[in-house]
Formats: sequence, structure tokens, C-alpha cells
Amino acid sequence: MSLNLARILAKVILGFIALTLLPVVLFKWLPVPVTATMMMDANGITKDWESLDNIDRNLVDAVIAAEDSRFCEHFGFDAEAIEQAMKENMEGGKIRGGSTISQQTAKNVFLWQGGGFFRKGLEAWFTFWIELVWGKRRIMEVYLNVAETGIGTYGAEAGAQRYFGHSAARLSPDEASRMAAALPSPKKRAVKNPGGWLARHGNSIERRIGIVRRDGLDACVYN
Repeated sequence: MSLNLARILAKVILGFIALTLLPVVLFKWLPVPVTATMMMDANGITKDWESLDNIDRNLVDAVIAAEDSRFCEHFGFDAEAIEQAMKENMEGGKIRGGSTISQQTAKNVFLWQGGGFFRKGLEAWFTFWIELVWGKRRIMEVYLNVAETGIGTYGAEAGAQRYFGHSAARLSPDEASRMAAALPSPKKRAVKNPGGWLARHGNSIERRIGIVRRDGLDACVYN
């Protein structure tokens, strides 16, 4: 490799690091104004950023119960969940992933929806840095403000207003569980008056809220 080529490569690497770490640092303190998913949503954007202090703990615990029970234990990647997802996918049936809340937050804030090794690599890069720079409480706060909660609806506050007509600051366990149950596919899963499997899934999440709190699975958010 020539000296000039090495210099160019070094500049590209340093530029990439600077360009990707700058928003990570900024969003540790500033609200995320918009995401690629929001901008690509043909249904428009309804959102209202709220501090985690103004989002009911029931929703935090419901999301941990539904999405990532080891949120407070891992550093962005849950090896057990990934291994279990791979096993279930190999056995056939519905394809599922093993993404943590941290990975979903990194994807939602900095990237775009979809798969591919390149995007997954970037997701891993951003996941590492938000774990290091933001910490768990900020990751949860950002996640609950940028996650899609309904058609054209983003964040806990907009979702709570849309479905229940009141603030996310006072979500009941039942309401929080229904929102958490719909999160993986909010355009298709009903939050109000769910039936069948979705209703049972929401009931299961509601029961696990007590376990999350009892066992301190949300300790990294509230301690």
C-alpha cells in the first residue's frame, strides 16, 4: 500500500468515526428531531418528545418484559436471545430476531429499516457507542420517544394520546402492556380492543410487569 493511499484510507476512517460519533454525543443531551423511518413514512409524523420522568414506569417495565428482559444485564447485545432466535428460525415457523432495545434504538435513530450485513454492521457500531456514551436510562428514554407506536405515530406520548386520550405519564399496566405488545408491528397490531393471540400476549406482558419490578430488571433505568 502506497503512503498516499494509506493517508487517504486513514482520513476516510477518521472521517467516518467523527461523523458517526458526533450525533451520538449530541443525542446524549438533545432530543432526536427526526429519524429516517419517520421521514419515509407516507402517513406523516405525529410525535411529542417527553422526558423519561414523564413516561409511566409501567410502560418501561412492559417494554422490558416484552422486548428485552436482560436489558440491564447486557452491553447492547444479548447472546442468549440471538442464539434462541437462530435456533427457532432453523426449526422453521415465523422468523424472529434477537435484537435488544439498545440495538433497536441504534437502528431507529441512526439508520433505516431492513436487513443486510452492512446495515447490521452499522447497527452494531452505533449500539456499542450508545451503550458507552448514553447509558441505559438515556437509551430507554430515546427508544420510547422514537419507536413507532402506530400509523404515522411515534413515541410513547403520541401513542398514549392516540389510543387512550391521555398522557404517557399515567399509563395503567393494562394500557402499557397493550402498547408494548403492539410495538414490534404497530401498523398491524391493534392496541385498542385487541383479540386472540394479541390479547393473550398483552395479558402475559402485564403479568410480567410485576416480575420486572420485583426482580429489579429495570434497576439500570431507575437507580
